[in-house]
Amino acid sequence: MKFNGINHIAFATNDLDKTVRFWRDLLGMKMIAGIGNKGSRQYFFEVAENSMISFFEWPHVQPVPDKDPGSPVNGPFVFDHICFEVENRDRLWELKDTMEAAEVWCTEELDNGFIHSIFSTDPNNIQLEFCYRNKSINLSREPRIVDPDPPETVQEGHEQQSGKWPAVSEFTASDERQVYPGSLRGLVE
Repeated sequence: MKFNGINHIAFATNDLDKTVRFWRDLLGMKMIAGIGNKGSRQYFFEVAENSMISFFEWPHVQPVPDKDPGSPVNGPFVFDHICFEVENRDRLWELKDTMEAAEVWCTEELDNGFIHSIFSTDPNNIQLEFCYRNKSINLSREPRIVDPDPPETVQEGHEQQSGKWPAVSEFTASDERQVYPGSLRGLVE
């Protein structure tokens, strides 16, 4: 299986106005789509071509508790942080200066080896990382695992391991594939 990237990641907010102000007006992400029904809206912001984040507006959702990215938690948990890559160090510092001028908290630049990063949060308390890539290190070409006691599955290697899931015995014929209308269809009709 070959994936083309992440089309979108969906978050939730109880205040779409603050969310739009942050993502569109502060960070400069173009708002490219939106759809709404009673009690629920969903708006999309372009990160890069064909790559988006979206926000559902749900009146009773609460922001997540504050935590440092990468810090362990107890109890139910789904998401730690999202990292957006910028072109180079100048763009990273331009973003840092922009956020600080708007009195939005962010860290100093951190050298993480293969990337340099700053961290912040959005109005929904979503943990954000912004980075630029160290071009001399390419983890896609040269994967690295630095763990003195990796789990057994990791020790099997970097590539997909065949035979670990049942094989498809028969693929669905193209004339038998069913397609049903989705809730975002209204954006294109």
